[in-house]
Amino acid sequence: MNGSTHRVWKLGRDIDTDLLAPGYVMKHGIDVIATHCLESVRPEFAASVRPGDVVAAGPGFGIGSSREQAAAALVRLGVAAVIAPSYGGLFFRNAFNVGLMLLTCPQAESLDEAGQVDIRLGATPRVATGDGRVLECEAIPDFLVDMARSGGLLNQLRKRLAGDGLDTSSTGHRPS
Repeated sequence: MNGSTHRVWKLGRDIDTDLLAPGYVMKHGIDVIATHCLESVRPEFAASVRPGDVVAAGPGFGIGSSREQAAAALVRLGVAAVIAPSYGGLFFRNAFNVGLMLLTCPQAESLDEAGQVDIRLGATPRVATGDGRVLECEAIPDFLVDMARSGGLLNQLRKRLAGDGLDTSSTGHRPS
């Protein structure tokens, strides 16, 4: 994230998990679910979002049900991060578990649609805009940053186990 620019998709307040992963497509896999992400509020989103784009939204992003597919759909579409003043609690945890970076930023709603931002992670994450503004975000614990950078909890665990010399195949046995 540090050192690259991202195009902004701006959304409103209280974007719930039903908007991100509509109930009527939940019987399908994540590839199909992702194609319906945000269709009722931004019909063009799934077809037009590009890898590395970010979503900026109002408070309450990801409120609603605990469906992990809501965050996973954004990851599948290539969204690099979501920037919002607040998140639904279950969505917050699910997002990092599937590798989606969330930035809690009180001024997220001031970001411009299709604007360019540079995200700087660190002790105090910052979002720099193309017009020179810098928005400070709440600190993110290192373990969550590492989890998102690893592509989620399962990928992080696989990397740790591989680094310990453990066999991560389906048998789960240590190498001889």
